[in-house]
Amino acid sequence: MSAIAGVFHTGKQSLAWQQGDALMEALSQFPCNTAQAWHADNIFLGCHNQWITPESINERNPFLDDERGLVITADAIIDNRIELFNRLEVEQQLRRNMTDSELILLAYDKWGDRTPIYLAGDYAFLIWDCRRQKLFGARDFSGGRTLYYHRNNERVAFCTTIEPLLTLLGKERLLNEQWLAEFLAISGMVDVADASKTAYRNIEQIPPSHTITITAGRVTLARYHQLRSDEVVRFKSNDEYVEAFQDVFQQAVTSRLRTHRNVGAQLSGGLDSGSIVGFASKTLRPQNKSLHTFSYVPTSDFVDYTHKSMITNERPLIESTVEHVGGIEEHYLDFRGRDSYSEIDGFLDINEMPYKFFENSFWIKGMFEKAEEQGVGVLLNGGRGNLSISWGAAIPYYATLLKKMRWIKLLREMRQYSLNIGSGRAHVFSNVSRAAFPFIEHLRSVGESYHYPMIISPEFAKRTDVFNRLGKYGIDESGWFAAKNVYDERKSHFDEVYHWNAGNTVSTKLSLRYSLWKRDPTNDVRVIRFCLSLPEDQYVQNGMDRALIRRATDTLLPDKVRLNQRTRGVQGADWVHRMRPKWQEFKEELRQMSQDRAFMQFVDGKVVRSALAGFEEGAQSKLAIDPNYRLLMRSLIVYRFLKKLN
Repeated sequence: MSAIAGVFHTGKQSLAWQQGDALMEALSQFPCNTAQAWHADNIFLGCHNQWITPESINERNPFLDDERGLVITADAIIDNRIELFNRLEVEQQLRRNMTDSELILLAYDKWGDRTPIYLAGDYAFLIWDCRRQKLFGARDFSGGRTLYYHRNNERVAFCTTIEPLLTLLGKERLLNEQWLAEFLAISGMVDVADASKTAYRNIEQIPPSHTITITAGRVTLARYHQLRSDEVVRFKSNDEYVEAFQDVFQQAVTSRLRTHRNVGAQLSGGLDSGSIVGFASKTLRPQNKSLHTFSYVPTSDFVDYTHKSMITNERPLIESTVEHVGGIEEHYLDFRGRDSYSEIDGFLDINEMPYKFFENSFWIKGMFEKAEEQGVGVLLNGGRGNLSISWGAAIPYYATLLKKMRWIKLLREMRQYSLNIGSGRAHVFSNVSRAAFPFIEHLRSVGESYHYPMIISPEFAKRTDVFNRLGKYGIDESGWFAAKNVYDERKSHFDEVYHWNAGNTVSTKLSLRYSLWKRDPTNDVRVIRFCLSLPEDQYVQNGMDRALIRRATDTLLPDKVRLNQRTRGVQGADWVHRMRPKWQEFKEELRQMSQDRAFMQFVDGKVVRSALAGFEEGAQSKLAIDPNYRLLMRSLIVYRFLKKLN
């Protein structure tokens, strides 16, 4: 709910108070309800408080517990409060008004460095243990809140954002070439694989699922959490699986509605956001509290060029969900006049590093702006849904049945699936066989395979040894994950912490800018543990992919949304269309970029020139999916960042 800061001096002469004050001054660019600080001889803790939950109003943060000799500053919303109250035996009369930072402090008093294992929620915190002269901190398992630090021989300084730490360094803003190499070499949406690095050489970050301990001048990072799917839960019937899921997911949604302000939700025409809206409305309705939904729609002059199985304007499906669920104040946002190109500098200022999600950048920011106007304190979304509540791709599952020669079940499933998606069984079986035996597809496509262009300069890649380092994280020289199938990809997603960083970074920083929190029930650690423990046949059955969430939302969502297997929404398809008024300016800047020697040492000149050669086709909407166009836009974002850095 806040931006936090801290300075721990390990040298003889302590400037903790002065340097901490400088950090807090730099945070004053963000709105806040109150700014507070605590300091002793060699330690400073500060908090730029934004009141989101009822308990946070007028809270003391940093909070000093004299009796236990502990001080905490926390940027946290804890979701398993009742469980923690019971485990910690907190008296009933103290529970209602106890803040989350106080609760974390009580947990630390009982469990010490193991505290994060017991917490569910989004958090980053620092605790000064006076008796042990130890500074202890942690980020939640998926890094829902950021926490950066700078260290030298005399001090370690922390902050939720990077810029305040840079103010301590004066003009010493050095590019981290290792970070940049990974950013350029990874073809997907992941920014970098080493989650401890930032774009600045002298600024590090605590990775998700990690703690940091500083004592006697020694800094130690340790991973405390890893999601596993070793144990499989077995119930007697499908209905029992559904009921158990509904209980866990309702708990996750309800715990994220805790705000003294309005509740909002990002709503598309799909299952994940629709499910969240349905479960949230069940809780809010008895309180006579409306749910504000925010939905992106293209401008009226956009002509859909995508395949008939894609929907660029999901408004009809969204309206169906809104009408069915009820109790919703809906907002349809087309953000006319806004585009990804015009937003680059503003988004770099917010994110503090280059980013890859440019197609949606203007409406991600725009939804925060609109939510702020509506007095929203919590903005729900379902970003992790594909890997948790709505897991279950049919073709990979059928491929496993084929390899196990479970013919009867496979034929029954494929027959029903082909009816559900409106496709012939021969076509379905062809897809299944390719998924089961990918070497066949490889033989068919020899000479025809296509790879996303590799933008990193070969010399820069060699100098930084980037592909050897990425290989340790399961990323090959094509810049893609080397996982053999979707099951390995899912396992990697929960094994490796780097998958979480990019999305959570921008969410934290937008939350500070607009004083509201983006919260994802599909990313609740309790929900993920439950979903990982289920047998695969709960996710694909009776010809239904994503079968668990479809069954769990029976009566909660309209069937045209709940049972839809023929179309899916696609967002960001209009990014080129929106840039048409700026196209000549865009082309001219790309030309300047391609002639900038300082920049071109990092990227492959041949790839850039080849991409520019195909640029003469102009601002045609259908080229939004052209890898060369996307590559140039990503390159331009890095180019702008480096110009700002210099």
